Amino acid sequence: MSRLGPWKPTTVEERLDRFESIAELRQLVVRYALAIDSRDIDTLAGLFPADVRVGRDQRGRDAMHRWFTLLFRTFRTSIHFVGNHIIDFDDADHAHGIVYCHDELERVESGQWETGMLQYWDTYVRTDGEWLFERRKFHRWYIVDALSRPSHSAGVGAGHDQLGTSLLPDAFPTWSRFWAAAEAEAANAGGAETQGEVGR
Repeated sequence: MSRLGPWKPTTVEERLDRFESIAELRQLVVRYALAIDSRDIDTLAGLFPADVRVGRDQRGRDAMHRWFTLLFRTFRTSIHFVGNHIIDFDDADHAHGIVYCHDELERVESGQWETGMLQYWDTYVRTDGEWLFERRKFHRWYIVDALSRPSHSAGVGAGHDQLGTSLLPDAFPTWSRFWAAAEAEAANAGGAETQGEVGR
């Protein structure tokens, strides 16, 4: 598998299309952030397919519009700063990715600002020549008062988390395997530390 996912283009046109798709997908995620922060709910809902699933039993952009409208009334101002974006192509019209994001939120009820770090775990689909979000799953490292120093899981699941956030880094499937192996090796070695170099 390549570092751009399991799908490997075989022609020059397919390779060019993949480069253009990467650019479009990167625009997709920053347009999502801009639409949230400007409360442009029409644009935001339009970044998903017409038959998008909303919650467990609703579908469509109208349902997505209503859901976003209710959600974003719980904080007055927001800032979403998008960072790393990893994209893997499953085929020419399907991809998945992970997006890092730093967010700051001003709560309506208190006027207080919170700051946090999160990831979106995305699936993308190209429909009628346009890349859209098929699904966005939300994970968070922390969200705390802007004057607080964050600790592991601070603020996650603390009552103001309407998106059903999963805790990072625990949500990574590799995370628990990594630490389980480290504990097993430490137990087998009698607690001796392992030292080594990464890269050259």
